[in-house]
Amino acid sequence: MRLDEAEARRRFAGSRVARLATADAAGRPHLVPVVFVVSGDRIYTAVDAKPKSTTDLRRLANARANPPVSLLTDHYADDEWEALWWARADGEARVLAPDDPEAAAAVIALARRYPQYQEHPPTGPVLAIDVRTWRGWAARPPS
Repeated sequence: MRLDEAEARRRFAGSRVARLATADAAGRPHLVPVVFVVSGDRIYTAVDAKPKSTTDLRRLANARANPPVSLLTDHYADDEWEALWWARADGEARVLAPDDPEAAAAVIALARRYPQYQEHPPTGPVLAIDVRTWRGWAARPPS
């Protein structure tokens, strides 16, 4: 059954990880898992200290070249298919420099949500997604 926007947003916001879909200027897709925080109709994710070859990640280059993005969260249970659901946020991405005040506020919100970031907060760029639509589906009605 289709979820209304409020329920899709609620389920999305309650998830711990999302898959971020971007595309480069030529339309080639790129998909990565991200941790995130929802603030109103905006989602933030940041480049953190986990080992990477660079902080100028493909997702950031793609967002600069082609701002429309999607993020997807879901719940899957092998033994309880009637509990399956997914929620998606579609919007426009902006890359924020680490010294941008909006980025600093996003890092604080991310650190509140993820204990790992309290000791090692992200220091790289922040991706801000201005959500245009929240969509979702569930095998059973919300309770």
